[in-house]
Amino acid sequence: MRLLKVPVVIEEEPDGEGFAAHSPSVPGCFSNGLTLEAARQNFKSALELHMASLVQHGEALPASGRLVRIEELSVSVPE
Repeated sequence: MRLLKVPVVIEEEPDGEGFAAHSPSVPGCFSNGLTLEAARQNFKSALELHMASLVQHGEALPASGRLVRIEELSVSVPE
């Protein structure tokens, strides 16, 4: 068994009812949860299943991506 580091983006759901998680390095793999920790754990489980499926089907694993930073910017918008 080897470890693969995967960047994860966790965002509040648009309706404010929980959090959604995905990785820019693993398209098509996502999950959610009512709390930040639940979203993190659910996504980890989804990633493990996704990776196992890739290995089982002989597909390449995603490269271990290094996401440097996610930032929030405030911009002026004309009224």
